[in-house]
Amino acid sequence: MRRLLKAGTAAAFVLSAGTDQALAQSAGSSSSSPSSASSSPFSGLFGGKKGNETSPVDINISVAGSNEDLPPAIRNTSLLISAQNEGRVTGQDMLAAARGDYARILGVLYDQGYYSVTINILLDGVEAATVAPLDAPHIVRKVQVTIDPGPRFRYSRADIAPVAPGTELPPDYRRGEIARTGDMKTAATSAVEGWRNVGHAKADVAQTEIIADHDTNLIESDIRLVPGPSLTFGEMKMRGYQRMDPRRLRKIAGFPEGERFDPEKLEDVRKRLRRSGVFSAITLTEADYVNADNSLDVDLLVTEQKLRRIGGGFEYSSIDGMRLTGYWMHRNLMRGGERLRIDADIEDIGSQLTGMDYKLGVRIDRPATLHPDITGYVAAQVTSEDEEDYDQKTGTFGLGFTYMHDDELTADIALQFRALQVDDDSGRTDFRLFALPMSVTWDRRDESTDAKRGFWLFGSTTPFVGLQDETGTGAQVVAEGRGYYSFGADDRVTLAGRSRLGTVLGSELEETPRDYLFFSGGGGTVRGQPFESLGVEVIPGKDGFVKTGGMSIAVLNAEARVRVREKIGVVAFVDAGRVWEESGFSGGSGWHAGAGAGLRYDTPIGPMRFDIAHPLGGGYKDDDAGTQLYIGLGQAF
Repeated sequence: MRRLLKAGTAAAFVLSAGTDQALAQSAGSSSSSPSSASSSPFSGLFGGKKGNETSPVDINISVAGSNEDLPPAIRNTSLLISAQNEGRVTGQDMLAAARGDYARILGVLYDQGYYSVTINILLDGVEAATVAPLDAPHIVRKVQVTIDPGPRFRYSRADIAPVAPGTELPPDYRRGEIARTGDMKTAATSAVEGWRNVGHAKADVAQTEIIADHDTNLIESDIRLVPGPSLTFGEMKMRGYQRMDPRRLRKIAGFPEGERFDPEKLEDVRKRLRRSGVFSAITLTEADYVNADNSLDVDLLVTEQKLRRIGGGFEYSSIDGMRLTGYWMHRNLMRGGERLRIDADIEDIGSQLTGMDYKLGVRIDRPATLHPDITGYVAAQVTSEDEEDYDQKTGTFGLGFTYMHDDELTADIALQFRALQVDDDSGRTDFRLFALPMSVTWDRRDESTDAKRGFWLFGSTTPFVGLQDETGTGAQVVAEGRGYYSFGADDRVTLAGRSRLGTVLGSELEETPRDYLFFSGGGGTVRGQPFESLGVEVIPGKDGFVKTGGMSIAVLNAEARVRVREKIGVVAFVDAGRVWEESGFSGGSGWHAGAGAGLRYDTPIGPMRFDIAHPLGGGYKDDDAGTQLYIGLGQAF
């Protein structure tokens, strides 16, 4: 028996069958029920149980055959299971869920290559498909779902044409493989996207023919496409802006009018507008009709965000005290997408070792300066630091440019004038300099606040020229890498590592601005050790040598993160750092290390971090050094 299943011009397939029964061929049986599902050792620790144990309705799902992947896939898609877990167990709820489950279960089976299917859903012994919606029972006590998937079908033919050069079709869409509807959909979608990627924006599926032969358990699939003409970008028509200057809106978008159509270039327009921070919604819609010159217009609809925003954050260490940060931002200062941001930072509140530190910064960013992917900025910052071994006041003014090649690769360059005043046991030292900081960041993490896979690489060099005798000339060089790897069920275990290297070249230590030198210790480097507790003692003072940062540093961090519940995780970590007296990781040096454990709780803006760490050795010699507590938002790195 052959059954013809057809689909329309859209790249989707609707394979229908009767709501209660279809042809079936089966042998043997297996069952899946809530009580047979494996449970976590932490089940019930932070929440109630689900399933038959606490529900007035008993749901049992039985699936014939030996395919162990079917029962969990069916349970995951079942509306009956969802309704039971959510406590919606009235007779009307059970009937509505059961009637919807016929199609949902059938879709799962089609996607696994089963086309001769029998599905029975009994509500207290009555087939749900035979019960009218208005005749729902008042109470349902037992639901029995019995599924006979029948034999698995394979492709006797898997054709799709014409296909653009470079198109990657699913590898399982070929003769002899299991005939899954998902592969058919993916093949059609990939073929259409392949044509769009080479300029044929109106490529579409013209005809789809799927024939199931139930005598031989074979599927013939034939998909035909219409590429349409090669198109160029036409005009971008803009709507929805209110305060934004349309000329600046067009410049920020960087719409490639006149160039060959490319979906990636259209996505670049969307990303540029999103990065500007001005808009809460961005919709790009291709015109339905092609212009006479084979160009395609695009409609841009934007919704502007509220102009102003305020935010803040905090961190806490039992030794170093609390850190509070806050900012105020204006998103569209002069109607051209200019962003004004004022940042304030107070650190070491209640510290046992130092006084409080203050920072105040002002920055104006202007997107689409020189190029749609370049943001120009002007920034100024003043700081006051009251540390255990020195007091420092700084002022920095600069202008720079940030180039975003894409969402992963960013480069930055700036020209700064800097003034520093440092007081320590050697007296007062004033620094005046011009600096040219340059950096490149490559971010391949899957998520910035709680990465599970990928890597993050950063490199910077900051040449500086002293403007008086007390300030030398040289360059600070820093490199940092982070890596993440997850494994286990649902990536429950994540291994994370970070390494950081830095050195100062060209200048002598006493001529180097103090904030270009390197300390180790604290939440940003080695947990378990007090903040900036490891430095070097090279500069002579009134009562011996003065403690400063070193000319070179190396820091290593390793973490094992384990998710024990949906929102709760535990972490074990070890950190180590070494600081050298001279450039190039040479001269005298000291090291220290720390280790500990922590708890993570997921929030909509990132995981809350609670870490307890203890020094392992080296570095700080004070009797007060000991176990430290760190609280913050986001992973440590």
